[in-house]
Amino acid sequence: MRKTLSTVSLAAVVAIALGMWLGPSIGWATFALILLTMVLISGNQHQKFQRWVRDLNAPPPPSMGPWDDVLAPIYRKLKQNRIDLQTLNRHLEGIMMAAEALPDGAVTLDQNMNVQWCNQTACQHLGLNLATDRHQSIFNILRSPEFADYAQDKAWEQPLLLHLSQRGRERAILLQLTPYGLGQFLLVSRDMTQVEKLETTRKDFVANVSHELRTPLTVLLGFLETLRDMPADSLPIEQRVRYEEMMLEQAQHMQAIVSDLLTLSTLESSPSAETAAVPLNCVIEQALHRVQALSNGQHVFVTNIDDNLWLEGAETELASAVGNLLTNAARYTPKDGTITTSWFMNEDGSATFSVQDTGIGIAPQDIPRLTERFYRADKGRSRATGGTGLGLAITRHVVVRHQAELNIKSRYGAGSTFSIHFPKERVRFAKD
Repeated sequence: MRKTLSTVSLAAVVAIALGMWLGPSIGWATFALILLTMVLISGNQHQKFQRWVRDLNAPPPPSMGPWDDVLAPIYRKLKQNRIDLQTLNRHLEGIMMAAEALPDGAVTLDQNMNVQWCNQTACQHLGLNLATDRHQSIFNILRSPEFADYAQDKAWEQPLLLHLSQRGRERAILLQLTPYGLGQFLLVSRDMTQVEKLETTRKDFVANVSHELRTPLTVLLGFLETLRDMPADSLPIEQRVRYEEMMLEQAQHMQAIVSDLLTLSTLESSPSAETAAVPLNCVIEQALHRVQALSNGQHVFVTNIDDNLWLEGAETELASAVGNLLTNAARYTPKDGTITTSWFMNEDGSATFSVQDTGIGIAPQDIPRLTERFYRADKGRSRATGGTGLGLAITRHVVVRHQAELNIKSRYGAGSTFSIHFPKERVRFAKD
């Protein structure tokens, strides 16, 4: 404004000077010409200003005359605002990426419990689809009376454990509602399916151990009480010997259970054992000698073993897995049945150890659960043959620790084949 007034004042002085020198008409013409020039220049600057307003991200046009003092601070402020906005957007993107990376689900709800936003984990937990479920009531998505009662309490000191069925799969989801902001709510979800399964497994394990030890303990206590209460000479020697043999058998069975439990605990809790090149053919032959002694000539044994094929692994663990598979084959194969043991290399460089029998076979519904602790497809026969119910669970852990794969094929009443496929990275050859 001062520049404009100064320019007008200067033009007036010049016009007066010219008027006094050349006459009033010349003075007024000069003054009018200067004012017209100023108007034209101002109009041109105004057009430049209008073009700049359409794109405020561009620098303001130069030589705007009196507008320079106005546009410069505006442009600096706009530039700083853009920088601040970019910084805020980066922070927001970081927060959103962190929210997406959360292992728990997060859903933001408005005051009417309508969905505003959720991360991918919440979509998996609750079956949400943000594209279609945004602004929808959470009660229309989670159609559960338990959740409706929980959400309407308005005091959520404890989370809610909800069992949901999604695509035929049962999931246990822990939900926690928390108010935040102005009338908004945060719904946090956590998948407790595996935790609940582990807790069930733990309870089943304790119950199974108690059940497995109760029977031999009951037998031992019964015989000991009988021998204690009866006079020394009241039992024939043959009967006393029979009692002692049965007590010894039950004690050995408990010892086998405890030994297998300790082995299983070691495999589950300890890191991988030190490995070396193991001559698996020797390990298999030693296990075969023990199983043949257990068989006592009742079975036919066929072997197909590559003596030059070794394996990188823990020898004691491999011996346990091999022995368990061979022992199970002998226990569940009737007299005169055939047990075929193979150790060979596959075309892709991997190696396979397999035990095939002509035994009683396994029902299809039992095969997926065979490696569970204390699971028995034929409970009566398992106890009669002295099994602890832990052999295949131990074998599974050994297989996992050697990056291998356990395959079970069976037809009920027609025998079974248990195979362990070792990756080619663990295959070695006999040393010269």
